[in-house]
Amino acid sequence: MSKYQRVTGMRDVLFDDQPYWRFILSKIQETADLFGYRRIDTPLLEQASLFVRGVGEGTDIVEKEMYIFDDRDGEQLALRPEFTAGIMRAFVENGLHTLPAPLRLWTVGPLFRHERPQAGRYRQHSQFDIEVIGEQDPAVDVEVINVAWHLFTNLGFFGLRLYINSTGCPNCKPQYVQKLVEYFSQFSAQLPPDDQMRLQKNPLRILDSKEAATQSLLENAPRITEHLCAECDDHFARLKRYLDALERPYVVDHKIVRGLDYYTKTVFEIKADGLGSQDTICGGGRYDGLVEEVGGRPTPGIGFGSGIERYVIALRHLGIEPPAEPLPKVTVSYLGEAAKVAALKLVVELHSAGIGVQLTPGDRSLKAQLKAANRAEAAYAVILGEDEIKAGQATVRALSDSRQTTVALAQLPAWLAERLA
Repeated sequence: MSKYQRVTGMRDVLFDDQPYWRFILSKIQETADLFGYRRIDTPLLEQASLFVRGVGEGTDIVEKEMYIFDDRDGEQLALRPEFTAGIMRAFVENGLHTLPAPLRLWTVGPLFRHERPQAGRYRQHSQFDIEVIGEQDPAVDVEVINVAWHLFTNLGFFGLRLYINSTGCPNCKPQYVQKLVEYFSQFSAQLPPDDQMRLQKNPLRILDSKEAATQSLLENAPRITEHLCAECDDHFARLKRYLDALERPYVVDHKIVRGLDYYTKTVFEIKADGLGSQDTICGGGRYDGLVEEVGGRPTPGIGFGSGIERYVIALRHLGIEPPAEPLPKVTVSYLGEAAKVAALKLVVELHSAGIGVQLTPGDRSLKAQLKAANRAEAAYAVILGEDEIKAGQATVRALSDSRQTTVALAQLPAWLAERLA
């Protein structure tokens, strides 16, 4: 038993998972490039007040899940629990409002939430995140949805389903929240303790409740789309019209509100077939007041987040095999100390020529070295001994059929490159 173990909710990403990560990240990069998004990376640590202010005091993230601590200078910091607030802070602090709008950004990296660990959701988990800042047009909402749709299609997911809703704005949301409170207050004794607390602190979160007792009450609950102001109603109508024009099917789901205070107008989720209960692979929405909330000028924005670990589970579940890792296909074996020195030099030369190669270390017998080359799934083993060095040659063994060829050392990089191409 190891003296040390992983912290609860953390995990090691080992070799078997790495091809999936490499595949996913390559598809993310391709998608971001295709749509013209630019990468931004923000710190893992931010002032805790940024998330309290931006995400909202009554949210589960702030009240239950954030990793908060005082650093040695006495400043209260937090490990980032989500991307958007930090990116908006970077937008304001770095004067990115001076760039042409809309500003299209993406990032990927770890987030930290002290929540109950479950499949695809760990206390440290990684997300792909998209943000478009500086444009109110619902055509941008459609673009953001299309980014997610394109990525998931390219990853091999099928049966994609889009669910949308509007969560209103500061002009119409308070009146709707009041009607929601009035409705659920009639049934407060039936609500589970967590939903009773949500009713007091963040009533919209009740719509996202998974509690059976609350679910039964949701069917007759007021719907926000029936209480939108003229601006929000027009925005939602145009969003649906644009989706219809693209023949992108969608379902208006009145229970989608997303869990963070900064959301306004459009909110959406995307689900995929074949994934069982863990079928939601993306969620996001518009946050038109967040830049102002963190100290900037009023600036609209929209984005989404999507968990990489969830992608890996989905790919495995669907039987989608990523490309194998491009491990070196050449090994260099040697007989004797002089040949070992020559082998070290040859490895450097082959690397400089762009050929993936590994030295077989440890002064083992040639038989043992060739066994190691087979275990490494190499295609060729280059063998050096005293006779080869004197002749300026190497013996190259094709490990698939054990055929050997003598190749001049000066010609070896080109000879290998041609056969490995």
